[in-house]
Amino acid sequence: MFLILIIFLGYYLLFPNVSKLKKENPRRTSFMEYREREWQADGKRIQARQIWVPLSRISPYLIKAVIIAEDDKFWKHEGFDYEAIQKAMEKDLKAGKFKAGGSTISQQLAKNLFLTPSKSPWRKIKEAVLTWRIERALSKKRIIELYLNVVEWGEGVFGIEAAARHYYGKSAAALGPEEAARLAVVLPNPRKMNPVGNSRYVAKRAEVIQKIMVRRGIVIPEYEEIISPGIEGPKESERETGEKLPEGKIDPAPSLFPVPGQGQMDGEKK
Repeated sequence: MFLILIIFLGYYLLFPNVSKLKKENPRRTSFMEYREREWQADGKRIQARQIWVPLSRISPYLIKAVIIAEDDKFWKHEGFDYEAIQKAMEKDLKAGKFKAGGSTISQQLAKNLFLTPSKSPWRKIKEAVLTWRIERALSKKRIIELYLNVVEWGEGVFGIEAAARHYYGKSAAALGPEEAARLAVVLPNPRKMNPVGNSRYVAKRAEVIQKIMVRRGIVIPEYEEIISPGIEGPKESERETGEKLPEGKIDPAPSLFPVPGQGQMDGEKK
């Protein structure tokens, strides 16, 4: 068993070729092929839809909303959020089931590109090895660009450009804060949740994400929406302080593109 494990790990330490993703955009992913096999087995005539766009043509609101919702420590960690993994394992032990939550964006990218939705321990080991390789081969900006272009956003909808056109009839670059927040909310289960539906959960969760974006200065709301007529606006010190995040919840994250000269760029490798 030990020898089999060594061979198994050795294979995924060498294959597939992760470095080519620095410049090459994947046309198809293992996850897409898995879904197509599912559709075929169920007799569904569905094809995966994907339109590749560079990070510069994706709304900054969408990028921020997804990071807040999915992996708020993305720019800081090196592929794994050990605190989130520990909490997920504790929940699994209490429930008596293996759900293997706590995945970072880098882990989800590894799964989408090379693996399947299976939640077996073997798949998680593969995912861990591939995540480690992805983090060392690619910059953080490239990882988020790849993720937003390949992740599943609905039945047959892959990537943010296809999702933006499918749900809102506009490009990924034109997405506003509310649309971005709603799209981010459905990522954990995009085939059951709809960003444009009437789900109270989606609406409430999207509202939380929007408020976080406002507190961080990502979204600047209209003055009239904050201050009612006849009421004095907040003092300068209050505006700078902002609202305190609930303890144990989402930690403030650095800006998407920090000022050069302040160390590494948002966790991006030099």
